[in-house]
Amino acid sequence: MTVAARPVIVVVGAGLGGLACVGVLQRHGVEVVVLERDEGPRARPQGGMLDLHEESGQAALRAVGLEDAFRASVLPGGEAMRVLDPRGRVLVDEDDDGDRPEIPRETLRDLLLAALPAGTVRWGCTVRTVHPLAGGRHEITLAGGEVLVSDLLVGADGAWSRVRPLLSDALPAYSGVTFAITRLRDVEVRHPGAAAVVGGGLMFALGEGQGLIAHREPGATLEVYAALRLADPGEMAGLVVDGLLGRFAGWAPELRALIAEADERFVPRAIHALPVGHTWERRPGVTLLGDAAHVMSPFAGEGANLAMQDGAELARLLLEHGITGAEGRERAVTAHEAAMVARAAPAAAESAANLDVAFGPDGARALHEVMLAHQP
Repeated sequence: MTVAARPVIVVVGAGLGGLACVGVLQRHGVEVVVLERDEGPRARPQGGMLDLHEESGQAALRAVGLEDAFRASVLPGGEAMRVLDPRGRVLVDEDDDGDRPEIPRETLRDLLLAALPAGTVRWGCTVRTVHPLAGGRHEITLAGGEVLVSDLLVGADGAWSRVRPLLSDALPAYSGVTFAITRLRDVEVRHPGAAAVVGGGLMFALGEGQGLIAHREPGATLEVYAALRLADPGEMAGLVVDGLLGRFAGWAPELRALIAEADERFVPRAIHALPVGHTWERRPGVTLLGDAAHVMSPFAGEGANLAMQDGAELARLLLEHGITGAEGRERAVTAHEAAMVARAAPAAAESAANLDVAFGPDGARALHEVMLAHQP
């Protein structure tokens, strides 16, 4: 008797979405190859705090079996939010209601990695080229010359995906807003004024087409984003502390302290987004999820949540439709793409609209009005 070979499923990218997909599949006995260009999980910073939503990020963690571990790792009080104007006047001051718990992105990724068998993620594997073969298979050549052939290729490799060109010519476009990111540490002792103005969770100080955004992290740390509208995001690299303080001249001293008292150098990050409703013609043997499919600005709080939901739902559909046969995989991927586009499009539209609101001439007041309009 001839035993059919197991399909080779290759996920490119060991971010939250890819790991959620792999976690669900491996929990049901499906082996997956994960290619990640980073040399290891600590090769670069993973970003700041994430609020996980019940219907998306939290649902994905339940599917992977990590809900209890997640609950044990959330930041108490981290869901609180404040909105201030440039003078430091508080327009919004909301307590943590527990609906969307906050967790550091790095901690969340560690939980997902720890749930996988050793060796699932192949670190230090940069995809150089991908070529379609017959029957929906793909030849993947790594930077070191190694060649793999997939039966199903999943692009979970972020905004600048190497897999997306197989499906779409779209590229993320610059939003016009660039962040400069830093941290303040031991804030209760060394930066009490900054700690007080931020509060226990997330703070937006907005106005004049720019903003200061800060978030509590574990260990008495604040992550701070100085955000500017810039025609050329490269301008941010030339703005050190004095240059940034000049951009926020006239703002309240306790807000400017978030820049002046920075304990780390400022790291520029230009905000990019794919077109709202980004879609593509279905092609066999390959699909996308997360930022590779629908990268958006962070101003809807949906990116990581959607990526994890994409991954968990793709895995569920593959298990439901039959992962061993090409027809079943195609049915699953077709359903995945239709559902993913449908849920990502409104979130992308909201994130683009909120970015424009936040970085308008009176961002704090305008954001407050948007929040009031969304209250039940």
